[in-house]
Amino acid sequence: MAMKQFKAESKRLLEMMIHSIYSQKEIFLRELISNSSDAIDKIYYRALTDENITFNKDHYYIKLHADKETRTLTISDTGIGMTKEEIENNLGTIAKSGSLSFKAENEMKDGQNIIGQFGVGFYSAFMVADVVTVISKPLGSDEAYKWESKGADGYTITLTDKEEVGTDIILTLKENTDEESYDEYLETYRLRSIIKKYSDFIRYPIKMDVTVKKPKEQDDEELIDVVEEEIINSMVPIWRKNKNELQKEDYENFYKEKHFGFDSPLKHIHISVDGTIRYQAILYIPEQIPYDFYSKEYEKGLELYSNGVLIMEKCSDLLPDYFSFIKGIVDSEDLSLNISREILQQDRQLKFIAKNLKNKIKKELSNLLKEDREKYEKFFQAFGRQLKYGVYSDFGTNKEDLQDLLLFHSSKEKKLVTLEEYVSRMSENQKYIYYASGENHTRIEKLPQTEIIADKGYEILYFTDEVDEFAIKMLLSYKDKEFKSVASGDLGIEDDQESSVKENEIDKELFQAMKDLLSDKLKDVRASKRLKTHPVCLSTEGDVSIEMEKILRAMPDNQNIKAEKILEINSNHDVYQSLKSAYEEDKEKFQLYTNLLYNQALLIEGLTLQDPVEFTNDICKIMK
Repeated sequence: MAMKQFKAESKRLLEMMIHSIYSQKEIFLRELISNSSDAIDKIYYRALTDENITFNKDHYYIKLHADKETRTLTISDTGIGMTKEEIENNLGTIAKSGSLSFKAENEMKDGQNIIGQFGVGFYSAFMVADVVTVISKPLGSDEAYKWESKGADGYTITLTDKEEVGTDIILTLKENTDEESYDEYLETYRLRSIIKKYSDFIRYPIKMDVTVKKPKEQDDEELIDVVEEEIINSMVPIWRKNKNELQKEDYENFYKEKHFGFDSPLKHIHISVDGTIRYQAILYIPEQIPYDFYSKEYEKGLELYSNGVLIMEKCSDLLPDYFSFIKGIVDSEDLSLNISREILQQDRQLKFIAKNLKNKIKKELSNLLKEDREKYEKFFQAFGRQLKYGVYSDFGTNKEDLQDLLLFHSSKEKKLVTLEEYVSRMSENQKYIYYASGENHTRIEKLPQTEIIADKGYEILYFTDEVDEFAIKMLLSYKDKEFKSVASGDLGIEDDQESSVKENEIDKELFQAMKDLLSDKLKDVRASKRLKTHPVCLSTEGDVSIEMEKILRAMPDNQNIKAEKILEINSNHDVYQSLKSAYEEDKEKFQLYTNLLYNQALLIEGLTLQDPVEFTNDICKIMK
């Protein structure tokens, strides 16, 4: 029995596959089961074109047998088998695919698709085995052959006996090391978990002998170990069933079986596309936000299958970041896979599917907003912030897709409203969409800057998420209406009281004196056109607001970005008269009042006082 050598390039490829191509050793079982499934597919196809072959579905299966004494794991199938020549071609030359050759020689019909690459994935067996033995008997032949190899040194092919048509792959497992335990691939629970993870939706039964406890005799309390044959895989995935066959409970059970979350899904989306690029998908909008959603540990992505075989657990390329909360699976027969069938190549098929999924998710969210407002608001409370990040990220590329999905609390409605609803209620003379930022609704309502807007009867949107203003700055406008902060230097309001705040010479001198005292803290001090009952407030000029300043300063890479603050004084307030008297009669008291008013304005905005002790001392001076 002469040892045959692999070709030099095949030998190098084998060594590379064993040590580097696959990221997890457990992948070997997925590859071998997929090859077995392909072998049964071939008989099914032959039965379609050869009347002498009858395809009895009950006869076709894949079976695993683990023998702890001999440390062997056997994967058997009742598929088409291989001739000596096919064994030589498929196993002797690495990266030659028996399935691809079969596909090229025959025009595939009836939706069958054979994705196996027998000369590639098969060699993943050497990651866990010292010796790999293949015994195969082809359809229509009385002869069977045994292929055996210990790895890169070569292989042998000999005539052998086998009763049934099909293929047995026998792995003699490696000895355990300090780093790896190969014994785990002899344990029923471990084999079951790998099958459920990667091959649960292979279309043929995957069988295994399992030991169960049963009564020794009927009505006997004594239990004994009984070996039974069990089908491990589900076979028919839920996404390949017709929608009219499925109930809401079926989708919810699948959600829980896949451990997509501990909650119930808020909504499911079942997609089946049979066009140039075919794919099925089941997507879920979760009800609750995952505990790690806004952490670095959270990993977005959908489970990706190729013809029912799991290729990637988290395919991030299928979802944009702003829809990263979506859970689910995608299965396609038309994906281009690399040689390991583990890492997806970036191709037009994947981009096509991702684009379609994005549009479908957006449409379903829009429908939910229109048809079930209560459920949508529940979703938005959990994941609305992520949509806002989507508006802000990528320089606003996605703002047109997302702006109609946003909700903000309304000062008038006292509930969440859309931008479209806000604009539809605007009066003819209202120029801007007004908003106010703060830590919570209660605090925003008390802001002095909101007073004049509210008096005009204009609606104000309340921004309480740190991303809100950044997103709005990226939007710029909605339906030709610009956004305007209530703290903006110019509110665009023609006020009847404007003449009463025109500064005389003494007012100009007073405000300049205040500005000089606060020169390093403010851009300007001026009479306010917005204040009615409050004595003082801060407004801003430029793109950076006070709330944005707070957020930016809290970041690790704080670049000391500051808002251009303006101290506004209500010249119609009694406090201003005291300030004016102090300016004319007591410069020390004027400085005291100036500091107090400035610190009051800081406290109203929730800003930190530079010197709290000095502030309390100033209050004590007033009390004396």
